[in-house]
Amino acid sequence: MKNKSGVKKLPKRLRLRLNSIGLKLFLSYLAVIAVGTLILLWAVDLVATDSFTSRMRQMRGPNAGAGSGFGRGPGAGGGQGLLDPNVEQAFRAALSDALWLAGAVALIAAIAMSLLITRQLVRLVRRMSAASHRIASGHYSERVATHSQDELGELAKSFNLMAGALQATEQRRLDLLGDVAHELRTPIATLEGYLEGLLDGVIEPSERTWAKLHGEAGRLRHLVDDLQELSRAEAHQIPLHLARINPLEVAHTAIDRLALQFAETSLRRELELQTNLPDSLPPVRADPDRAVQVLTNLLTNALRYTPAPGKVQLTVGLTEGAVEYSVTDSGMGIAPENLPHLFERFYRVDKSRSRTLGGSGIGLTIAQALVESMGGTIRATSAGLGQGSTFSFTLPLYSAE
Repeated sequence: MKNKSGVKKLPKRLRLRLNSIGLKLFLSYLAVIAVGTLILLWAVDLVATDSFTSRMRQMRGPNAGAGSGFGRGPGAGGGQGLLDPNVEQAFRAALSDALWLAGAVALIAAIAMSLLITRQLVRLVRRMSAASHRIASGHYSERVATHSQDELGELAKSFNLMAGALQATEQRRLDLLGDVAHELRTPIATLEGYLEGLLDGVIEPSERTWAKLHGEAGRLRHLVDDLQELSRAEAHQIPLHLARINPLEVAHTAIDRLALQFAETSLRRELELQTNLPDSLPPVRADPDRAVQVLTNLLTNALRYTPAPGKVQLTVGLTEGAVEYSVTDSGMGIAPENLPHLFERFYRVDKSRSRTLGGSGIGLTIAQALVESMGGTIRATSAGLGQGSTFSFTLPLYSAE
């Protein structure tokens, strides 16, 4: 196969082999070995003979006479025997032979070790490359097995963490699609049923019918608004106007918003709202509207899930570096196995609850995203079913820096 210039191109597999990291590592090892060997031979040839001659002269001393066996010829005297060209040439030849033999053995051993090390390095890289291709094809459960503790082992562990995060993200995406479809199905089915009844004349048009249709359309609109809010919150795209605010004003605003609702509920269900608010607290750094939104959501949930007779208590206090808001109710409580999932999208402790009673299931998810965006934390605790629950979140203290 030739390119545009008429030069014959190498096969693709051969080109890949020539460009592989294994071959490059192996050739780099050979280059290092070759350069080291040449430098060794040059240094020995340049230094070893002269050094040997000088040391032998020192050993013989200045008065060494004839008969030493190192003369230029038979019977030659003087201290110049070590300068005999034949002796020097024989020494150089013997030294070169030993060096070449040692160099050949070292080269063979170095090549064997280089092949072994290169193969181990390249094997892990190839496994990661193959795993990345399978992940790109949708197989998110793919992992790279390694027992190495070096940098490549750390790279493999990071790769597995990335693959796990991708798998979790994909699972959340699938769950979200299923949850959204489930949430939309009920109001759409209701609208469809009423509209078919109106078209067939089975249902007579009336104010009650139109009110029902309007209510179901409103449910759809609220769900879409919730989904949009959730998407923006999780992507940290909700604009926050962080400022220095009084944490007690947040509590009073949320209480005022729900005062009428609690009053009406207390008449029907004997539900009491108690507050435990200090006289003063240091300011916090937060968005006042979003902080009120989070606290209102927690109080509304407590109102919804607390049966009569019961009580809901709001406590605001100072904790380490933050102000904590706690909403405690005497309601249905939460089983230990459900606590880790409360802030997941569309998660409901009681799966049988309708959306009208149980909400959309994403209010706590939005609350968590908002609190964390403001630099706080949110958590839920419960002693178990039938023993109530406590939802708490913190807002960081205001700092002028």
